[in-house]
Amino acid sequence: MKQILHIISSPRAEASASRKLGKSVLEKVQEKYPDSTVKERDLSKNLVPLLEDVHINSFFTPAENRSPEQEKINEYSEGLIAELQEANIIIIESPMYNFSVPATLRAYFDYTSRAGYTFQYSEKGPEGLLKNKKLYIAFSSGNIYSKGPYQVYDSNVPYVKNVFSFYGVTDVTVFRAEGLSIPGIMENSLENAIESILID
Repeated sequence: MKQILHIISSPRAEASASRKLGKSVLEKVQEKYPDSTVKERDLSKNLVPLLEDVHINSFFTPAENRSPEQEKINEYSEGLIAELQEANIIIIESPMYNFSVPATLRAYFDYTSRAGYTFQYSEKGPEGLLKNKKLYIAFSSGNIYSKGPYQVYDSNVPYVKNVFSFYGVTDVTVFRAEGLSIPGIMENSLENAIESILID
């Protein structure tokens, strides 16, 4: 039985193309694995706090020396990480915001990128600890960033892939709804992206 973690980052609710694309990816995954279970993490409804000094200190303070506040912060971070650890399949919706990811998703990564949990350091360098997982990225953007002159502006998909690669997740498939603001392309962009979904 597959355990699916569905991460939503857009604050746009029903108007969000990434939500629609991500939902379609989830439905296709469920079709292939009908006995799977789904955990949804909507970052727009359950905001991850922006990283501050108190959070960083909590992460680096040994467990026996943590204050009650630090322990609460650490438990919250460990809860987010546990969802990643338990999942076999991760679906992450990542709309393009100012050439990168929404602040909600960046905050999420700040709480899940922790040595000893999602990666570790050894004599050979960093090693990801979240192995044997499949990642699907549902990407949406007003412009086209997968090719052409604006490809160099894409700090979204490469960033998400790099973070998860650092975690040890290297089996990644990206579905793109691009050109959502370009006349002549926008009319069919989302529909074409949904039709392109193939679950391997």
